[in-house]
Amino acid sequence: MRKAFVIVSILLLVAFALQFVLAAVGAFTKPADDDSYALHSVNGMVIIPVLTLLTILFAALARAPGRLIGLTILPFGLVVVQALTAMLANGSTDAAGVSSPFGLTIAGLHAVNGIIAVHVVVGILRAARELANPAPADAIGVTVREGEPV
Repeated sequence: MRKAFVIVSILLLVAFALQFVLAAVGAFTKPADDDSYALHSVNGMVIIPVLTLLTILFAALARAPGRLIGLTILPFGLVVVQALTAMLANGSTDAAGVSSPFGLTIAGLHAVNGIIAVHVVVGILRAARELANPAPADAIGVTVREGEPV
């Protein structure tokens, strides 16, 4: 189960990285329309939440420490915040459909929240790898720099 935890963590990180690519596709699509962000929306509203739930499940099945299981729950909360900021930003337009300064600020926070989520997932992946490949019991954690005598 620990290897599966690592694999699903990798898939989650890939899905989050892909989310930035899909946002750029939407931003640079000409002419822009409501479908410009369709792939970004599907990935963010279906793929990422499913992978986030699977990450939580596999962390529990791998008998990860409680703190790590708790950390795997954080991206799900950040996904909820992503959806809320997207809805708020998209709803903050004037009668002509022009973005308001408030809506643009919220859209910026949507991007920042995405960066935070990626950072959290990187931490989860590192911890999952450590859990799957623990250091030998006799390892003392000494770092030797290249060129230094041992």
